[in-house]
Amino acid sequence: MLESLDADAVRRWSRAAVESLDAHRAEIDALNVFPVADGDTGTNLSVTIRAAADALAADGADDAAAALRVFARGAVLGARGNSGVIISQLLRGIAEAAADEPSCGAVVLRAGLLLGADQARAAVADPVEGTILTVASAAADAAASSTTLFAVTRCAADAAIDALEHTPEQLPELARAGVVDAGGRGLVLLLDALARTVSGEWSAPPELQRVGRSSQQLRSARETGSSEYDFEVQYLLEAGEQAVATLRRELTGLGDSAAVVGTGDGVWNVHVHVNDVGAAIESGIEAGRPYAITVVRFADQVAASAGTAVVAVAPGQGLAHLFEAEGVWVVDGNSPSTADVLAAVRATGAGEVVLLPNASQVTGIAESAADQARAEGIRATVVPTRSPVQGLAAVAVHDAARRFDDDVVAMAEAAAATRFAEVTIAQREALTSVGVCEPGDVLGLIDGEVVEIGRGLVSVAFALVDRLLGVGAELMTVLVGGGAPDSVGNLIVQHVQDRAPYTDVTVYPGGQPDFPLIIGVE
Repeated sequence: MLESLDADAVRRWSRAAVESLDAHRAEIDALNVFPVADGDTGTNLSVTIRAAADALAADGADDAAAALRVFARGAVLGARGNSGVIISQLLRGIAEAAADEPSCGAVVLRAGLLLGADQARAAVADPVEGTILTVASAAADAAASSTTLFAVTRCAADAAIDALEHTPEQLPELARAGVVDAGGRGLVLLLDALARTVSGEWSAPPELQRVGRSSQQLRSARETGSSEYDFEVQYLLEAGEQAVATLRRELTGLGDSAAVVGTGDGVWNVHVHVNDVGAAIESGIEAGRPYAITVVRFADQVAASAGTAVVAVAPGQGLAHLFEAEGVWVVDGNSPSTADVLAAVRATGAGEVVLLPNASQVTGIAESAADQARAEGIRATVVPTRSPVQGLAAVAVHDAARRFDDDVVAMAEAAAATRFAEVTIAQREALTSVGVCEPGDVLGLIDGEVVEIGRGLVSVAFALVDRLLGVGAELMTVLVGGGAPDSVGNLIVQHVQDRAPYTDVTVYPGGQPDFPLIIGVE
């Protein structure tokens, strides 16, 4: 049991939070009826915390204060949606309380929780009770008299659960839908991950007595949308304090759910719901330099939920990012079960769903989930993608406006037209189609068959690339996974440019654990 947090503990917390929010994403999305019934709070929180954890993983922070600062800054810059913005301020409060302190024990964390709850309220133009703000305040207040780090974290997590259970009594929208607050549920998971990190006990997060109705029952609630504001606008902004104060007032006049939060070094995350998208962006231009601008129309989210959806299994955080950016529902690729895939299908709220297993060994699981979904009245079809690059190719041609059968055919054709190569490390002696491999050998596979055995990852990758280029390639996608050197992507790009200058190459951090490299060509 920890008496204070150090850098490693903060990293463990970040990873535990990502895992917990990813696992409960569909559940939280289904709870989302306030402020807009757009079914995305779980996704937004998962993306926000993953961005924060990724930033921390890439940084060499060696003490708790530095690690918390990087974690919070990553959350602010990666915050998505109103809930993500608020969560980022809770983390920033903890980071600010720990700054310049020799250690992060009970006293510092108590102060951080209080500061974070206050900053979260200050970030929202019109704070509403019965939301994540209420849960945050209850957690901070409950921990205020605790004297050990474990007591602080456990009291905060338990108080958050209790406050969440009562949110329907405070917010009519929640009471009508029969659910608890979605953002508050995410905060419960974040605080519980911290408590488990401190205690060293890694039991499953607590389930709630009043989480709410199933995703099937919640469809009517989520489809109501926003009757007053049609768009969500969000962007990062480089600006000074005074300009941001003016921006806050202007955004409050344009719409609701306005929040502007900063990293502390002149970069701000701006969020607002409006009807006049241009005015919201122009206000940012007047204040400073906006970038990474996103605009979401709530009606489109509702339509997507009611129509066709895509569910993909993604074996890596980077791959999850890629699929989510295309509006795909993601299932964690580390030992997914039929229940996991079926839960994602249900959570989409869609009447028609395409499943992408993205690995041969997952195809049977996806087929089983599709069978059960069809028994529930959902039209579900599996496109048998054998690799994530085939899944990405299928998603690239997906068109929710097309007839379902035609869309499935187009996605299947795109996947089949994508050849894939993989680099992995042999774990034991085995006979392959090109000879015997020994433990530690680097294996190169094309379309699932071993075609190269070598000792160097880069040399085997080059050999695979040459084979793929030999049959013609207009587009090449490289997914860099665990165990691959940072420079390998650039080396492959240069290798392709030297041999096939008209082939377009794109490199992404895939994060897949089993294959240091996955390469796809179309």
